[in-house]
Amino acid sequence: MKVLVVLTSHDELGDTGRKTGFWLEELAAPYYRFQEAGWEIVLASPEGGRPPLDPKSNEPDFQTDLTRRFESDAEATAALADTVRLDSVSAEDFDTVFYPGGHGPLWDLAEDTHSTRLIETTLRAGKPLAVVCHAPGVLRHAVNEDGTPLVRGRKVTGFANSEEEGVGLTEIVPFLVEDELKRLGGIYSKGDDWGPYVVTDGLLITGQNPASSGPAADALVELVNKAAA
Repeated sequence: MKVLVVLTSHDELGDTGRKTGFWLEELAAPYYRFQEAGWEIVLASPEGGRPPLDPKSNEPDFQTDLTRRFESDAEATAALADTVRLDSVSAEDFDTVFYPGGHGPLWDLAEDTHSTRLIETTLRAGKPLAVVCHAPGVLRHAVNEDGTPLVRGRKVTGFANSEEEGVGLTEIVPFLVEDELKRLGGIYSKGDDWGPYVVTDGLLITGQNPASSGPAADALVELVNKAAA
């Protein structure tokens, strides 16, 4: 099996002067789930090369055994340093797609036409797709074949308004993931703030926050294996 992991290339946290990017745990935890499943992992980003890491995600309070393992893994860090450009990949070449979050995707991947087309093409081909934390925001322009919003009528989750308020960025982000999913007609639900919470609706898997990234990857592995059986 071959999985495409799509990361942000955006590193500016609005006009705060602070840096953002992808959240390390949301890459590291799924990375090792996929590796243990024996999958080939390809990392991509809109600009290619090394995607920006949200520096906060690598602070001691947010490090995990898996983030430390990733940081000391020469093969993993080499792959991260040389992601392929998103506009150079095709959904046809992968069995599934996974989007880690971090705040960065709200600015670039949520508006990226290549990303939107990848999402639509993957699901229409009957392949599972998972997005976690802020990454459900990348679904905002994706549509079904009849032109209706992709998330309309689907059970979904994503970074909660209360969690965004908890990190003090409600007024900084371009949109709130929870509000956007609801606006598009998604059937939004959430668990406890910062606790693992994953929703599966057909081929679409959504995770609420960083703690949900590993469980979302587990759900994706299970779904892909079931489809292949």
